[in-house]
Amino acid sequence: MSVSFALTESSLLQKNAYPADELMPLSCRGRVRGQEPNRGDIDESLGKFSLTLIDTLDTLVVLNKLDEFEDAVRKAVSDVRLDNDVVVSVFETNIRVLGGLLGAHVMADLLRQRGERMQWYQDELLHMAKELGHRLLPAFNTSSGLPYPKVNLRYGVLNPLSRTGTESDTCTACAGTMILEFAALSRLSGESVFEENARKALDVLWERRQRGSDLVGTVINIHNEEWVRRDSGVGAGIDSYYEYLMKAYILLGDNVFLDRFNVHYSAIMKYISQPPLLLNVHMHNPTVSVRSWMDSLLAFFPGLQVLRGDLKPAIETHEMLYQVTKQHKFLPEAFTTEFRVHWGQHLLRPEFAESTYYLYKATGDPYYLRVGQSIVEKLNAYARVPCGFAAVQDVRTGIHEDRMDSFFLAEMFKYLYLLFSEKSQLPIDIDEYIFTTEAHLLPVSLSTTKPSCQGNNTVRAEDLFSHSCPSMETLFPNNPSFAKTIRDVTSLRDLTFCPVGKRFLKTPLIEKVLSTIKCEWVMTKYDAHICFQDQKGVYHVKLVAEIKQTPEEEEVVPHVVQLISPPFLGRTVLTAGPAKFGMDLTKREHGASPYTACGEIVNAQELRGQIALALRGDCMFAAKARRLQEAGAVGVIFIDHHEGSNSEETPLFQMVGDGYATDDIRLPLVFLFSREGAVLTAALEEHQNVDVLLLPKERQLGHGEDQRPAHSSLLVGSSLVGAFLDVPPYFPDNVEKSVGMNIRLRLAKEEVGVEGPTLEFLLSEGEALVREEEQQQFCTESSGKDPPELCSTTASSQTLSSDGRLLPAP
Repeated sequence: MSVSFALTESSLLQKNAYPADELMPLSCRGRVRGQEPNRGDIDESLGKFSLTLIDTLDTLVVLNKLDEFEDAVRKAVSDVRLDNDVVVSVFETNIRVLGGLLGAHVMADLLRQRGERMQWYQDELLHMAKELGHRLLPAFNTSSGLPYPKVNLRYGVLNPLSRTGTESDTCTACAGTMILEFAALSRLSGESVFEENARKALDVLWERRQRGSDLVGTVINIHNEEWVRRDSGVGAGIDSYYEYLMKAYILLGDNVFLDRFNVHYSAIMKYISQPPLLLNVHMHNPTVSVRSWMDSLLAFFPGLQVLRGDLKPAIETHEMLYQVTKQHKFLPEAFTTEFRVHWGQHLLRPEFAESTYYLYKATGDPYYLRVGQSIVEKLNAYARVPCGFAAVQDVRTGIHEDRMDSFFLAEMFKYLYLLFSEKSQLPIDIDEYIFTTEAHLLPVSLSTTKPSCQGNNTVRAEDLFSHSCPSMETLFPNNPSFAKTIRDVTSLRDLTFCPVGKRFLKTPLIEKVLSTIKCEWVMTKYDAHICFQDQKGVYHVKLVAEIKQTPEEEEVVPHVVQLISPPFLGRTVLTAGPAKFGMDLTKREHGASPYTACGEIVNAQELRGQIALALRGDCMFAAKARRLQEAGAVGVIFIDHHEGSNSEETPLFQMVGDGYATDDIRLPLVFLFSREGAVLTAALEEHQNVDVLLLPKERQLGHGEDQRPAHSSLLVGSSLVGAFLDVPPYFPDNVEKSVGMNIRLRLAKEEVGVEGPTLEFLLSEGEALVREEEQQQFCTESSGKDPPELCSTTASSQTLSSDGRLLPAP
């Protein structure tokens, strides 16, 4: 990626967006909060403080564009205000704005000390950072020390004018990703209060870990410290909590952070890591996986593993992620263990590029340069638009969103530029800095600054890397063949992974096959194989499984919302997606009626007997449905918050539950994309009361026999306000499905990989057809060949009874 490539985006931002917070790349204008349609929680990154300008200041220094950096600093100092009457995310404001101000101050101070430029600079950015820090501090005014998730920049929290303070929950990453910026601010400003509050929040999360597993959950109550969501992984909701424990040790030199990280890391590698997969588990019962999909935010984890010096699993997981990008051009926001799209949005997230950078610097393998090149090429081919780069609404369709988050310029450009740059080409010694989660640069020399406050003690988990600061020379074999060996062994290009909870079992059918070829069963943690031994040595036959759903692609039955009251009279029909829980509308028709519905339902009496209209986001579909059902609603229509989405360009999907039993939800539920939802809300605004039907598409009125399902008036609730998270909704797939298993047996000498003939057959519970395309068995007498000869047998078909016995073919 060339410097001019990055500077093009900087100039586009200045020309089309400044002083707005973000550039809208399709509209070629700035996104100003309140002037564009509300996107809920997504907009809480925007504080009318020129977000993208501040977030990308230190990127200009890395690119060695120092004149542009100095001009941008002048703009920030003269134009940016931090006292706006606006509610913002504490987490996003900390990592993007506070981190951006601190990183830029460190760069400006360095240039000033060199005496070549910035001689006018008098720590203005540090003063701004201190002001912002004080504006974020009210969020920590809780009994637990865990911060509120939102704060008003002018009025703080709980002030009658603040419009915040009613929140009860926050994500683990939200509370645990403050220490780098807050500690740096304390040590640069001399005010200890920032570091003290960030440390206290980390103390609470550490104390509330599940002591049996040493894992943490995803969402915690900030008042009673109880876990609200107990699923545990390394992706959305938790990711940067782990990252900041490791990096806080590097930045601050305090062993307490490393000790805690090592305890958590051991638990992650024991329960969550199933190389190359990283799957969420239940924190209280970590042997139970809670979903069969992964989210794109976990792509940072291989980079964190490189920092710890654990290179092998980092290479394996990164290679798996690379195969997903090859299949879908980008990492979808969520994807299954079979590499299928679970949620197709791609927001130009930088985490995969980040891990690619770390792996290249650790191994020196040019393979990772080629991975970086593919990232650049795909961005140019599929995301570049005349006014910048646009997020992708769905990787399956390639439709763009009018959205370019500030992290794209702050992180993606930085990591890709550093990936292709030599250290001698950079204006700074990059090894003297630690990257924050937003890729801002903080000097590791802060560890020599007198600590602003004392840390507590943690029981240590000693191992090889417990107190090592990783370096390429001592921990990483800077040998390209090392990484290649691990990638080759992983063999990801030929592997389709098992769904969660499905493991190879020594069934009677497999035993039958093994006894036929006189082999011994061997089971490891992550795969299974059989082996046999003769005078020449030990040979392995590895079982490579392809697990497919039956049918391969589960059909999504289109539903509709049909407006039947005057003046519509059934002529307005909106295509809708169904849900996997709640009332089955393919068996019953039902009338239906509204919210975000993630908090107390304030107009429950108005909703009773009506169909509830609910905006997507902020909490899970099942949680909304339960609250509205308790309020007395007779059905729910969910509307997508992604502006411009529609059923013609975006594939329908089924809303899935929250990982827990959903039998208690009896409401009929459907989902409308944004454009169809706009038709419905426009009808409501004009006619106040609109009667609608919720039913399968083929059974809509006017098609086939005249059906007269019950219906009710649809009312707009008084709390129809959007609030959305910038992370994938929680969609665990807890629905049992029949599974077909294709198992190929490949003969290979141990650790050599020589391919041999294969046996292919189909297994499933109950009766199953056995297809033996190339059944062969080992000769009982020694052939003297290496590997031993295989003797042909006659192919046959058999069935497997419910008790596992082989039955003769009919």
